[in-house]
Amino acid sequence: MIALEGIAFSQDYLLLRISIFIIGFSGGFVNGSTNTLVNDISEEGRSANLSLLGVFFGIGALGMPLLIGIFSELFSTNAIISVIGLFMIIPVIYFFFVQFPKPKITRNYPLKESFRILRDPVLLLMGFFLFLEGGLEGITNNWTTTYLQNWLNVDKQQALFALSSFVLSMALTRLLLGFVLRKIPSYLVQLISIFIAFTGILILILASTYYLTILGLIFLGMGFACGFPVILAYVGELYKKLSGTAFGIVLVISLIGNIIINYSMGLVMHHFGIKHFSSLLLICILLLLFIFYFVIRNIRNRIEIHSV
Repeated sequence: MIALEGIAFSQDYLLLRISIFIIGFSGGFVNGSTNTLVNDISEEGRSANLSLLGVFFGIGALGMPLLIGIFSELFSTNAIISVIGLFMIIPVIYFFFVQFPKPKITRNYPLKESFRILRDPVLLLMGFFLFLEGGLEGITNNWTTTYLQNWLNVDKQQALFALSSFVLSMALTRLLLGFVLRKIPSYLVQLISIFIAFTGILILILASTYYLTILGLIFLGMGFACGFPVILAYVGELYKKLSGTAFGIVLVISLIGNIIINYSMGLVMHHFGIKHFSSLLLICILLLLFIFYFVIRNIRNRIEIHSV
């Protein structure tokens, strides 16, 4: 809330940078704690419930730009952001009336056990899956508009609409996955999702028109929707006692992937051109399939992957 008000009323670049840093810092807490909470209250259907949680991240990603777009002719952008920040008091008040589960650890925090799971190769393997997943989502969000404007020569408004179709596709797919993952084993849904994303990338590679590119982005949104809920569900099932710590580790690895793969895309664009955006997506999705095979191979003897 404070950071949004800081953005709304900042008069200098330093305050703006501090506010954005606070959003990232506090957002890390929100992301980790909400996923951990949903995991801890889900005895069954972890992946399905985590997928439903992901729907609301999608609503937020679409909602704020949409609100700014709708009200921009009536109010300044600063005023809109300020009001959005004030509305965040509503969930804060609501939390006071919610009965949260009791802490799993009531005495000293088990540091030795935390360091032990940090060295667990299975956790690191799942973290590397999310490294690639986070990178794929990141470069799609950050580079799609540049790709469309420079490669297909579409205007900015059309490029933003195409990006919105990707985000909306992911949000709607996660809503559907909230039901599908209760009926179909999560590893099978994830495998199908990887092939859907692969199809979307092939469409991007072959597409020469704007509308075919939108179709490819819709397929990408559908294909990427499953990654975080399924892998986080496996993490939560494997490390029930220290689920928050385990979630924190894999989410940090994911963010590192987002940074590195985005930076790599910048290098690719500088040296080879934006046309290779889809080539980097293809390399990452093939690596994702490869890593997922080893994730399943290593966890199937430790948890019941059919019921997570």
